[in-house]
Amino acid sequence: MPHKHPPAPIPTDMTVEQMREELAYLRAENDYLKKLKALIEAERTEALVKKRKLSKD
Repeated sequence: MPHKHPPAPIPTDMTVEQMREELAYLRAENDYLKKLKALIEAERTEALVKKRKLSKD
């Protein structure tokens, strides 16, 4: 179940350019975390398949 966080209040002291930079950073971070999660899941799946092959032998 994904974690639901309440939205952060909109900072009024940030310029539009600062908000765009933060958005770009957060998007890059999100992409990185998605790739990391996929890599971890692939490693777990590979280990499970390998374990099943060994138990059949």
